[in-house]
Amino acid sequence: MDYAKHIASQINVGVRQVEKTIELLEQGATVPFIARYRKEATGNLNEVQIAAIRDMLLKLKELDKRREAILQSIDEQGKLTSELRAQIENAETLTDLEDLYLPYKPKRKTRATMAVEKGLQPLADELMKQYKCDVEQLAEKYVDEEKGVKDTSEALAGARDIIAEHVSEDIAARNKIRNIFRRTAMISSKVVKAKEEEAGKFQSWFDWKENAMRAPSHRILAMFRGESEGLLRVKIAPDDDEPAIESLERQFVRGNYESCTQVADAVKDGYKRLIAPSIETEYYNLLKEHADREAIKVFAENLRQLLLASPLGQKRTLAIDPGFRTGCKVVCLDAQGQLLHNETIYPFTSVREERAAVAKLEALVEAFHIEAIAIGNGTAGRETEEVVKRCRFKNKVIAVMVSENGASVYSASDVARAEFPDYDVTVRGAVSIGRRLMDPLSELVKIDPKSIGVGQYQHDVDQKMLHDSLEDVVVSCVNSVGVELNTASRELLAYVSGIGPALASKIVEYRNEKGAFHNRHELLCVPRLGDKAFEQCAGFLRVRESDNPLDRSAVHPERYTLVERMAKAVGATVEDLMKDKQLRNKIDINQFVSDDCGLPTLQDIMKELDKPGLDPRAKFEVFEFDKNVTKIEDLQEGMILPGIVTNITAFGAFVDVGVHQDGLVHISQIANRRVNDPNEVVHLHQHVQVKVLEVDLRRHRISLSMKNI
Repeated sequence: MDYAKHIASQINVGVRQVEKTIELLEQGATVPFIARYRKEATGNLNEVQIAAIRDMLLKLKELDKRREAILQSIDEQGKLTSELRAQIENAETLTDLEDLYLPYKPKRKTRATMAVEKGLQPLADELMKQYKCDVEQLAEKYVDEEKGVKDTSEALAGARDIIAEHVSEDIAARNKIRNIFRRTAMISSKVVKAKEEEAGKFQSWFDWKENAMRAPSHRILAMFRGESEGLLRVKIAPDDDEPAIESLERQFVRGNYESCTQVADAVKDGYKRLIAPSIETEYYNLLKEHADREAIKVFAENLRQLLLASPLGQKRTLAIDPGFRTGCKVVCLDAQGQLLHNETIYPFTSVREERAAVAKLEALVEAFHIEAIAIGNGTAGRETEEVVKRCRFKNKVIAVMVSENGASVYSASDVARAEFPDYDVTVRGAVSIGRRLMDPLSELVKIDPKSIGVGQYQHDVDQKMLHDSLEDVVVSCVNSVGVELNTASRELLAYVSGIGPALASKIVEYRNEKGAFHNRHELLCVPRLGDKAFEQCAGFLRVRESDNPLDRSAVHPERYTLVERMAKAVGATVEDLMKDKQLRNKIDINQFVSDDCGLPTLQDIMKELDKPGLDPRAKFEVFEFDKNVTKIEDLQEGMILPGIVTNITAFGAFVDVGVHQDGLVHISQIANRRVNDPNEVVHLHQHVQVKVLEVDLRRHRISLSMKNI
């Protein structure tokens, strides 16, 4: 198969673009590197297109691997004709391949294979001719008690089993049934008898039916989860089997003789017993894959928004992991996020302890020159925020509620133990909360993305697909922001293009032994970091204190000579060029176009010279909840409240209004217009205004609206 031509037709780009992208991928280039630094080669393809080419290439290679295995299997059976070989070699999908292989696939014992062993294949062949005959008389000669055929009815039943299997393996027949399923199949679910109480959370699906191909992903996953837990029974099939059976009869039955009736009975049996269950399984897998992709897409977009959340920046931070009975763990961090001090306060045990806690916070803020306070948003979060608000600090200090999702996972991880071997999980958790405020990306890369809590049915979807998709998102975010080489953690460096965990460890070891890197090219002194890895990673790493100003930018070292030529053309140094816009305006980039460096790369260079190493993330904004609303009982219908979007799903967005229970803004309540995808309107951590529609205290559910506010 011509991979490039096939992929180009699927994603609507040029064949040459795909060919060059495949070439770069097979040379070991990463998606971020190709998208950023090889725009001329790919015709300016973006990361999404390049990743799609990579994924489709992998699937096509797997398809060819399966094709070779099938050809070998049939050949070993001595049944590989030139016509069959051509059909297999021209098959473009795995379904087509498996359909062609089905008649030759080694089987466990079936009713048909047992009938063949009893010598009934000739009888089945005679019946399939469908001529006028006495079928009982025809079957009489196949009665053989030694072979297990006691009478003519058993002979005919065995022959029908052979015909039924033949029908079920016919490609045209299978495609007919697939088309009928595609048009008319319904997905239905019913509660398992005597499990109504146990299945309470699936009550909506106790007696549900809808068109299978139009069912939204979250409903499919909900039903499949109920089935996997043994609480629901799910079926995917047309409401009426007759059109499918009639379609097959038109293909296989050719008259009204007794032999035709035998074939018709075999066709009906073949449909109900073999084809329909097989196609139902296909559609189950198809719906599951589609639902998985939709759920993973939502998860990936949420993760991207979370990782690219606005960083406060390098500020001396006091972080609090709140708690009622066990107290609030307090840590003080320097501007680089290093732990300076930790202790526990108990503001909720007595009035005296509350006063002591306020005094302690005031003293710590002054002693460690704190500029910001990060408060975990879990249990006791709002109450702790109120305590902080009662403090009287000498200098201005901002206080921010920070999501705790995944903090407990980090605090108990090997990464946290390696960072803080002498501290317990409460200290590690508080440190993570503080660092998340300073730089969400740098801290969140230490946590398994699945543990961050911004997904939908993440435990139900294909785990490899989920892992690969989330990995792509983290890699994309890390490389789009850029990484400071001299301060980045091992975990953050591991996501930089071309580095990975092993080289990240080598870089940190080198840094610990030799001190800070003086420039990008010193990376080549790191053991096992060769020219190829340097090519892939250098442009995404920053060395702020380098004597070469371009090391602070996203300009790749392979273009340093080009920038020096630009500077020389206007009689300036590179540093002058980066400082003086008027000098940059004098440059005619068309003069620097070459075979391997076109306008896209030159335009990127000019943008970098204008704002070297610019962080693409939005500016940080302080948010405050309504001070009069701290628990769900404070909510009243009609209230207008400030909130933060905490999760986005296919059916709406969840918003934190400060009562320890997120409310749901259903997709129908997100905007004044029809919205198909909540991400069209809202994004994670967005500050929004919401109206309280309904409060269900018994089930702890809050319904919100963003319309007409």
